[in-house]
Amino acid sequence: MRVLRTVLLVVFVLVSLGLIALVLLQSGKSAGLSGSIAGGAETFFGKKKGINEKLESWTKYIAFAFMVLALLLTIL
Repeated sequence: MRVLRTVLLVVFVLVSLGLIALVLLQSGKSAGLSGSIAGGAETFFGKKKGINEKLESWTKYIAFAFMVLALLLTIL
C-alpha cells in the first residue's frame, strides 16, 4: 500500500510538471487587434491545424490524468 502511494505520488508530480509545461507553451488566444483580425479570418477561411491545437488536446489529456491522480491520492 505504501509503495503504491509512493508510485502514484511520483507520477502525480511528473504529470503536474507536464501540465505546467503544456500550459506555458501555448500561445494566447488573441494578441491585441491583430489577434481579432486573425480570428475573423479564421471564421471565414477555416482554421489551420498546427502545434497549438496539438498542445490543447494534450493539455486536456494531462489535466484529466492530473484530476484522476489527485482523487486517487486523496482516497489513499
